[in-house]
This record gives sequence, C-alpha cells and structure tokens, in this order.
Amino acid sequence: MKFLTGDKVIVQRREKGSSITRVLEIIEAISRAERPMSPAELAFLLDIPKPSVHRLLQQLETDDFVKTNMRGLLVPGDRMHSIALGVLHSSRFKALRQAILTELTETIGETCGIAIPDGTEMIYYDRVQTNWPLQIHLPVGCHTPSWCTASGKLYLSSLPTNRRQRIIDKLPLDKLARNTLTDPESLGSELLKIQANELGTDNEEFVDGMVACSVPIKDQDGKLFACLFTHAPVIRKDLNGLLKFEPALRQSAMELGDLLKEQ
Repeated sequence: MKFLTGDKVIVQRREKGSSITRVLEIIEAISRAERPMSPAELAFLLDIPKPSVHRLLQQLETDDFVKTNMRGLLVPGDRMHSIALGVLHSSRFKALRQAILTELTETIGETCGIAIPDGTEMIYYDRVQTNWPLQIHLPVGCHTPSWCTASGKLYLSSLPTNRRQRIIDKLPLDKLARNTLTDPESLGSELLKIQANELGTDNEEFVDGMVACSVPIKDQDGKLFACLFTHAPVIRKDLNGLLKFEPALRQSAMELGDLLKEQ
C-alpha cells in the first residue's frame, strides 16, 4: 500500500510538473510568434490536446498573461509584457547597457534610449537623459504610436510587406503634430525608404518641436529586436543635426546587439 501510495504521489508530481511546463511553453510560443495564433494552431504547434490548451488559456487570460484580440487570436497580456520588461531590466548586462547608453548620450549631447515593439505601439524600456535644462520627457514604460515615431516607423519597416500593409490599413493615423503622415500611401512610401537604409526618422511627426532618429538593435538571427533612438528639441538640433551622429548610433546598436547574443 505504501509503495502504491508512493507511486501515486510520483505520478501526481509529474502531472503537476507537466502542466507547469505546458503553461510555460504556451507563454513562450505566444511571446515568440511573429503573428497572433489561434488556440488550434497553438495546440498543434505544442502537441497539446485542444481541451487542455483551452483550459490553460482560459486561466492565463483570466490572470492577464494572455489576451484574445478581436479576431479571436492570441496575443501577450499585460503581465507577460511586465515579465519581459522585468527580465530585461534585471539582466546581468544592465550596467553594460547603461554604460553604452551613457557614452552615446554624451557623444550626441541628447537623450538616448531603447524602445521595443508592443503590437502597434512602442514601449520606452530604457534611456539615459541629457543634462540640458530643456528636455522632452518620455519616461521609461510609456507607450508611443508606431506610425509617427522614429522607432515605430523603423519597426514597421522591418515587417514583411503583406503584414506591414495590413497594419497600416488598420492604424488610426491621427495627426499628432504638424508633420504627422496621415495618408496610408504616404506612410507606406516612407516605410520603404526606411526599410532600405534601416534608419527611422521623426521630423516633428509625434511632438511639435521634437525630432528623432532610430537604428535597429538586432538579435542573433539578424532580426530587429529593439530600436536605439535619440531625440532632441529643434531649437537645439534639427533632424540633419541628429543624423550626423548616425555612425555613433549604429556602433552602439551593434554593441547592444552583442550583449543580447550573450544572454
């Protein structure tokens, strides 16, 4: 009887462990997917029975780790984003990342930072501010639109053509500043130019009186993982003034990408 009881305990522990592993595999798959997946696609990808996937997804959605979009497809929830940001911030390379940003900020003389994609928005996840009295305050963690920011346009330009066009067609394209591109065709043409040189720009398109530029930080597969940006008020530097520092931006982006490959 004791032996049987022991066996039952072992089986229960394995089942519990298996469920935890499945939850983590679901979170990993959704976070790494290049496009939102359906529950059926997820079940097939992970070789998990559909009833089990639906049960686990229901709990994950209740706890805000996963969301279902308007088409019934799966996307990361707020808590999944918080975990990702937490891992990045607590990375053992945080000091090195900050050192790279600090050096770049001192070279350019303007605030520099890193933005990561979040659906049709970008999240400011790290930055080092300049010491000038006049600054544009965009705090870490804030969300910015993709269609009128240097990092956002750079990210959109990196997407496959069909996916990019579908996103453009769904974007609100609200006019937020004097030069915001509100015509889908004009934005599409701008993104093709950015795609060709991998340099995002914002010439008073997000905030009147602010210019910005951005270059990609690439992962080990050569894909855009994040964007390295700098921005400035036009009374101190115009867009051409910022673009003079493109080589320094690209060098720092390469160094940040190398850190990513070591994690």
